[in-house]
Amino acid sequence: MSRVGDCWDNAVAESFFATLKTELVYRRPWPTKHEVRTAIHDYIGAFYNPHRRHS
Repeated sequence: MSRVGDCWDNAVAESFFATLKTELVYRRPWPTKHEVRTAIHDYIGAFYNPHRRHS
């Protein structure tokens, strides 16, 4: 993953997870792990559209 002394390697992943937590996880309390996992799955599915063409 990240090389020693190179903090920019994980910048994209850190930005994505910060956005995920801000927009979804921290907005409300989640009664069960199943609910939050389903919501995260749906969020990622909407964020990354597997049906669009990747060229």
